[in-house]
Amino acid sequence: MSAPSRAATIRRCFDAYKTKDRPSIEAVLAEDFTFTSPYDDAIDRATYFVRCWPNSERIREHVIERIVLQGEEAYVTYLARIVDGSEFRNTEFFTFRGDKVTSVTVYFGASYRDGHFVSQEPSD
Repeated sequence: MSAPSRAATIRRCFDAYKTKDRPSIEAVLAEDFTFTSPYDDAIDRATYFVRCWPNSERIREHVIERIVLQGEEAYVTYLARIVDGSEFRNTEFFTFRGDKVTSVTVYFGASYRDGHFVSQEPSD
């Protein structure tokens, strides 16, 4: 898969959250897909759809700020706009095998409301 095709696949993943199009994202995730975030340690594809996909209801849009591709890997930084008016910026690390996404690791960024930084409470 070429770099432009991988960039298109990444955009398709984020667009699926906006349009609530689960079949679209299912089509690009490998059967052995894993997802890691500060809340999730390499959860499998099925658990990702149980735990993470419901968040699509909160997403108004993702504004992709940059995609940096190198071989079968990519970093994506985006601004997520939530239906309640809040925003947050994250970076995600994608890995590919052929035309499928094999893993995503999320690095959380800052949160905002009405353009102002919102301090997050540390978890215990």
